[in-house]
Amino acid sequence: MGFRSILLIVLFALLAAFAALNWAAFTASTSLTLGFTSVQAPLGLVMLALSALLALVFLGFAFYVRTSALLEGRRQMKELQAQRERADKAESSRITQLQQSLEAGLNRVAEQMSAHKNELLVRMAQLEQAQTQLITETANGLSAAVGELEDRMARRN
Repeated sequence: MGFRSILLIVLFALLAAFAALNWAAFTASTSLTLGFTSVQAPLGLVMLALSALLALVFLGFAFYVRTSALLEGRRQMKELQAQRERADKAESSRITQLQQSLEAGLNRVAEQMSAHKNELLVRMAQLEQAQTQLITETANGLSAAVGELEDRMARRN
């Protein structure tokens, strides 16, 4: 219990003790004027009843305020949970979109690399063919030159 609750209980107990100790005075009948008429009633009991009624009204108001605050807190909690879920969905959507974008970019790079690889292989095949042809032509030219030298040497001898 909080300090205020204990204080209220102590004050209520003191009020009850005061009423019990002075019960004869509380129940003594007296003439009460209500503004437009007069009534014979015990002033102490009337005041005690009005105090009790005022306390009940105060407790009812406190209960209403507390209940309203709890309901408002619950409504805000639900709203925050809904916003959190929407934020999680949006984040998940952005992550999925980013993943798809990255996959598309990687696929595009892979296709470009494959195309460059094919171009490189074709170019290497062309260069190899040109090199083979050059080697063959050089070998033929060299054979012709060696044959010509052999013929010259054979004629000199």
